[in-house]
Amino acid sequence: MNYLFHLYLSPDTPAELVGSILGDFVKGRLDATYAPDVTRGIVLHRRVDSFSHDHPAVRRSRLRIDESYGHCRGVLVDVYYDHFMARTWNRHHPVPLPVFARHVYAALQSHLPSLPLSMQQMATRMITHDWLTSYRDEAVIARVLERLSLRLRRPNPLASGARELRRNYAGLEEDFEEFREAAVAYVEGLAGEI
Repeated sequence: MNYLFHLYLSPDTPAELVGSILGDFVKGRLDATYAPDVTRGIVLHRRVDSFSHDHPAVRRSRLRIDESYGHCRGVLVDVYYDHFMARTWNRHHPVPLPVFARHVYAALQSHLPSLPLSMQQMATRMITHDWLTSYRDEAVIARVLERLSLRLRRPNPLASGARELRRNYAGLEEDFEEFREAAVAYVEGLAGEI
């Protein structure tokens, strides 16, 4: 769900950028299905997800959201963090977000035939609707959450999640920044491990 955040933490090679998103689509043990650079991106994605799961800032963000959202609070935090990443991108990355997004879209297009069908479909929508730069807009976040709510089989409160973003905006943004700094340090510490 937090594609932009994973892309931000990824090395800048097209294959690793693709792998950093592919981590949400490939489950289980990794084999030789994907090129080594793509596999490294998947592994990094998984390591960042594990790191984030129990990080105090992420936990605090989940607790800021009304408990009626239950297990959906984690999904909301992922989406909110991509919103904050997009809004503050220029403070954290030397390449402007629209330029970076075009680079990612080109990488996805060049790898499209080798991706699982579900990711091909998602990548096509991402490129067509320029998801990565549109995450800056709160209205887009509201629409993203509405669409996500429809994708889940069981009834869920995700469609109203933008209200929680507005209600807790300042605190969530502080949590995001604390986690962003920690995640950058974590990834830097993994150098040579993956």
